[in-house]
Amino acid sequence: MSFGRILVLATNVFREVVRDRILYIIGLYALILAVAIWLLPQLAATTEDKIFLDLGLAAMSLLGLIVAIFVGTGLINKEIEKRTVLVLIAKPISRGEFIAGKHLGLSAVLGVLIAAMTAIYLAFLQLGNISYPLGSIVLAALFLFLQLSLITAVAIAFGVFTSSILATLLSFGVYLMGNFTQDLVKLGRLSESVNIQRMTQGLYLFLPDLSRLDLKNLAVYGADILPNPLILIANAGYGVVYTGLLLAIAILIFSRRQF
Repeated sequence: MSFGRILVLATNVFREVVRDRILYIIGLYALILAVAIWLLPQLAATTEDKIFLDLGLAAMSLLGLIVAIFVGTGLINKEIEKRTVLVLIAKPISRGEFIAGKHLGLSAVLGVLIAAMTAIYLAFLQLGNISYPLGSIVLAALFLFLQLSLITAVAIAFGVFTSSILATLLSFGVYLMGNFTQDLVKLGRLSESVNIQRMTQGLYLFLPDLSRLDLKNLAVYGADILPNPLILIANAGYGVVYTGLLLAIAILIFSRRQF
């Protein structure tokens, strides 16, 4: 693989996604926070600070998820449907470079979105005189980026072999189940059926454990107490490795497709 060609593809994806006015999401996020900071004191006079902290991170995660899935599933599928993929693969670009460039470009967009939304979030916290753990919030934002990068890889992997609609539904399904894989294992242990225990254990091993990349509760309720650095590094490494495996699967499937 040539990193130069991947970078060119990633730059084109970044420009294309930004041109589609995807960054308007930043304005939507600011509007959500503005309404929340005005409305919450009237609805929850004693707990509005915690609610606002939680709402800001939850909205950031939801908006990023929408971009990762809806744009990610269409990155490859749109090229296939418009037959522009024939032009691209006819050039000296390998299919692996094509997939990697698409993922890197959308990940860059997500990085810009998260950075911008985090800055807006911190600005509103300052304006509202709300105390907040800066280190925990920044760490939660970084791990949110890793989580969304992983989900982008999921969306691309589904998008290379199925329709955009089905790929979107499957990606949302993986996201929902990935946040509850540890609960699935606990539920299986409560069952007396060996088959159910094996099934839940299999799902845990197969599906991404997205809870390892979710630090929102830490930022809201954990104050400035940060987890063990070794645990953070292990969880970050898990996200990177899982993303790499998903991209490898996407490349394998895409390389076998005939156009």
